[in-house]
Amino acid sequence: MTTPNTPSTRMLELLSLLQDGRAWPAAELVDRLGTSPRTLRRDLDRLRELGYPVSSTRGPGGSYRLVAGRAMPPLLLTDDEAVATIIGLRFAAHAQADGTDGTDRAAEGALRKLEQVLPSRLRHRLRAVSASIDLVTRNARPLDLRTLELLGTAAHTHQHVRFDYTSRQGTRTERQVEPYRQVLLGRRWYLLGWDRDRADWRTFRLDRISGLTVPGTTFTPRELPPEGPVSFVQDSARYPITRHQGVVRFAAPLAVVSERLIPEAGALEAIDEHSCRFVTAPDSWEWLAITLPMVGVPYTIEGPPELIERSKELADRISRAASSAPRSR
Repeated sequence: MTTPNTPSTRMLELLSLLQDGRAWPAAELVDRLGTSPRTLRRDLDRLRELGYPVSSTRGPGGSYRLVAGRAMPPLLLTDDEAVATIIGLRFAAHAQADGTDGTDRAAEGALRKLEQVLPSRLRHRLRAVSASIDLVTRNARPLDLRTLELLGTAAHTHQHVRFDYTSRQGTRTERQVEPYRQVLLGRRWYLLGWDRDRADWRTFRLDRISGLTVPGTTFTPRELPPEGPVSFVQDSARYPITRHQGVVRFAAPLAVVSERLIPEAGALEAIDEHSCRFVTAPDSWEWLAITLPMVGVPYTIEGPPELIERSKELADRISRAASSAPRSR
């Protein structure tokens, strides 16, 4: 059964076309709407009377475009746009939770209006994403909402996911994971999941995930880590899960070293006014062995043996490369 071409349905379709931001040739609008040029002009006048600022260019190649006006007219959103808008408004309401300028109340008001008219087919998608998200801090970096939604839906419906994951040092591995929670920590998003190949809990940065797929198989939910998803992600973001921790003593004040190390890399504490200690659990001892000299101050490795050995190998490799280099005259 086709939708009747009534003035109301025709104007809604016209509005939907104009809201994509492009300039529409009059002839193309007439063809898309199945109407006459005269009826099109009449419908455009009605939109202007309702507060929609429609601009026009005259001539044989005349066109129409929806432009910015003095007031905010009603908008028509696609399903994906509606879900993305509500998720974004929730972030905005959270980010301004302590504000005093009324921004948080405006975001919450817009949320209530949208959620009140949200079609039932979209409520499940929105609940799935919302149920898998914990907000910890503000100022999140831009994120692919498709990744966020796929992981959220998989976590809500207990479905396995597969993806390629790029480690800090650039190594890419394929992961099979049971997703549980997504956490906004600092300015980054993290996924807390059970790594099926490693049989343990793991934290994954969402911006390092690619090739995400949901094969359709399901899992029985496990008990979450006893400290809770947020604390687990906070700890693992600072101390990636490995068998050992590297301990290094820098012969420089904490204030000097702290400016040259990434805060998420590990814990830095003062020993005295002239030295400090750095504790970290890297993805790779070789990566840490390369990173430490770049701090630019003298240091001593206190452990573990793996870091000491990798540092010796690196020093020997650099020494041999430098000794074999041709001398300049």
